[in-house]
Amino acid sequence: MDRLLAEADFLTLHIPLTEESKHFINTKTLALMKPTAFLINTARGGLVSEADLIPALKAKKIAGAGLDVFEEEPPKPSELFKLDNVVLTPHTAGIDLQSRDDMAESAARAIVDLSRGHWPAEKVVNPAVRDKFRW
Repeated sequence: MDRLLAEADFLTLHIPLTEESKHFINTKTLALMKPTAFLINTARGGLVSEADLIPALKAKKIAGAGLDVFEEEPPKPSELFKLDNVVLTPHTAGIDLQSRDDMAESAARAIVDLSRGHWPAEKVVNPAVRDKFRW
């Protein structure tokens, strides 16, 4: 991982946010990156410590960042909004025609499953809902 961080021109994050991955990008990992590198996070906001990223961007320790997600959503006013080496988007990385169609089909399949008495566990974030669900 250290070698990847040191050699990457663009580091894009595509991992889930877990206890182990929280603040995966931090002062230590940012210090390993080259000053011409860019960090792109479209995965989960908590993967990047914004408190560590902001000084690294200000000091040009990395060239820039593209963030589609934030540690806190919706984001509160932050130094990130003032930096000219940052591109910020409102959590829209997965918004395209194919994603829209896939999400609609997934929701429809879940409704069909429920109507047939099958619980779509992989689509339900809060499993406690099952005991209270009535068709």
